[in-house]
Amino acid sequence: MAHLLEYVGSVHIYLGPYRGNPIALYLMRTDMTCQIGPRAYPWNDVVGSGETPNKAAADFEEKWKSKGLSADMYSGPSWEGGIKPEKPAPPKPPVAPKPAVAGAAQPEAAPAATPTPAPAPAAQPADESN
Repeated sequence: MAHLLEYVGSVHIYLGPYRGNPIALYLMRTDMTCQIGPRAYPWNDVVGSGETPNKAAADFEEKWKSKGLSADMYSGPSWEGGIKPEKPAPPKPPVAPKPAVAGAAQPEAAPAATPTPAPAPAAQPADESN
């Protein structure tokens, strides 16, 4: 069965002093993934994919920015239908391995010494110059 395309937004490209036509972005859903991309040449090779439309939109924006157009040459992409680009979560830092505990082999830690209180500030003489 052919999958239907859904209109999900547009990108507007400026050609020098001229304002070009907006390029429509379409979503194609399959059983496992979603793909977003324009259907206009020469930009039809930029396709964002992800498990959800929001992840596909974030992938499309990342690939579109790496296409080689400067930021002043286009506006958007502007999304419709409640699509909000969802950036992937940053990778978690690796957890340091904990040392193995050998029950009786390690000496007991000495109790922590009680900290001495800070010295109290010296009393200031009262100024009676009035």
